[in-house]
Amino acid sequence: MSNAAIYFHPDGYDTSGDRLMGRHSAGESFLRGFLRHGQIDRLHLLNASSRTPDVFQSLLNRIEPSRRPVRWLDRLSRSGLSDPGCLYLPQPSLAPEAWTRRPLGRTRYSLCGITHTTATHRAADLIADMVLAPVEEWDALICTSDAVRSGVQVVLDQTREDLRLRLGATRFPAPQLTTIPLGVNASDFTPTPDQRVDWRTRLEIPQDAVVALYLGRFDAAGKMNPATMALALEAATVETGRPIYWIVAGWSATDATTALFHKQTQAFCPSIHYRPVDGRQPETRFSIWSAADFFISFSENVQETFGLTPVEAMAAGLPSVVTDWDGYRDTVRHGVDGFRVPTTAPRPGLGRDLAYHYANEWIPYETYLAAGAQMTGVDHRAAVAAITALVTNPDLRHSMGRAAARQAQATFDWSTIIPRYQDLWRELSDRRKAAAPEAPGVAALIDNPRRLDPFQLFAAYPTAVLIPATLLRATAGLPREAARARLSEDFAALGGSALPTLAEVDVVLDHLADGAQASVAELVALFTLQRRGFLERGLLWLVKFGVIELVSPPQVSNRADI
Repeated sequence: MSNAAIYFHPDGYDTSGDRLMGRHSAGESFLRGFLRHGQIDRLHLLNASSRTPDVFQSLLNRIEPSRRPVRWLDRLSRSGLSDPGCLYLPQPSLAPEAWTRRPLGRTRYSLCGITHTTATHRAADLIADMVLAPVEEWDALICTSDAVRSGVQVVLDQTREDLRLRLGATRFPAPQLTTIPLGVNASDFTPTPDQRVDWRTRLEIPQDAVVALYLGRFDAAGKMNPATMALALEAATVETGRPIYWIVAGWSATDATTALFHKQTQAFCPSIHYRPVDGRQPETRFSIWSAADFFISFSENVQETFGLTPVEAMAAGLPSVVTDWDGYRDTVRHGVDGFRVPTTAPRPGLGRDLAYHYANEWIPYETYLAAGAQMTGVDHRAAVAAITALVTNPDLRHSMGRAAARQAQATFDWSTIIPRYQDLWRELSDRRKAAAPEAPGVAALIDNPRRLDPFQLFAAYPTAVLIPATLLRATAGLPREAARARLSEDFAALGGSALPTLAEVDVVLDHLADGAQASVAELVALFTLQRRGFLERGLLWLVKFGVIELVSPPQVSNRADI
């Protein structure tokens, strides 16, 4: 099957930090699943950080030791992506990566990104920029749910329509949009009786009590407002006359905000036996499910796009009560694996003020999210009915839990999802190889118009521009060692690897020995083709610090249009 290089930055895969986000869990889960189930002969990793690959070995081993040889690719040498032929990005950054690929040739390799949240300005810009960037039909964006795919298509369509109306544009790139859900390593969530007894003992929960579980990041504005869950659980315990225990496992930015979250949530459910748990530790995230009888999650926030925790609950054999919202709709089968509670949002057009205020930074992102979520109704009666059914009917809990576990294994386990990734990569490879060849040299002539060569963009700033015919000579009376020492001073060495090496400086000075003069063209010809551009511009570094000089310096002009 087809392979892809994995864009590797620890921020995309490391779940050990205090600011644990859904994308971290999803990234870790994907990489573990790929290492377990990918049909590959070698693991290709593009090192997207400035650190050496060896510092990441412990992280890789913690996620899943690779049973195959690992090939690290440097972020500055992406021509090596021709093999395996595709770069997988753990984010929707096809547009900037397409510009990075462009000088190497548009058919050099394919790009494959994936969505997480699409509500931020950055995410929306990355999607809209696909219309303007050199993204090709052999590139793809994986959307984790049909709902998010629909939203991505709206952004693309609106961007194209804007360009049609304002500029008369008619031709647009068309990368593939495909829906592939996030996966889980289902066996990681298999509960055990000992875990159940241990957790219930630690949390002082009777072994025969009915327990609901919520697991996730605590952020009422930016993630999910827990009040609707609390209200529904409170109403269900009153209606059934039975005690309900609620484990609320998760984390937030600080201990103080976590404590406040729990306090404010409990205010809506005073009759519920509330049990807070720190959900950041891996052993907790994988074992806490064993303590519960059903999972609850009432997402109503556009920050969400898929929702991995309901799938993890399914893998643990728990029925779920979730909202009928975005990716939850693609995972929990209503009446089979649990219940989906209807949601209602305002009609399109009634949120333009929110978008405008957020676009102009008059309100922060969290306020934008919270306002939209507060105006999304969750059917309270249906929620209470679903919880009541599970609380009062253990046979229903068990049958739905068994169905959920089977569905998680058959549909959402990485052993099923990874082949879909590799099928997509193979399709992209076939499209790329079938594309018409690009005219020689075309790629080198096209630059990102928003990221231009500074010497082109600011060409009007200097008095003159160095040209191949410009004559140069060594500065008289400056010994070689004095020149090398001068160029090694901190202020002279600013620029680092963009400058010529001292060994290359010696070559230039040798050629200009004994008062000789030479043109720029003659001096750069002394070096390999790959280094000539570095040396041509580097000659002015030597001029700047008085090591060599222009034979005929340009004259200062008072013309404003130089």
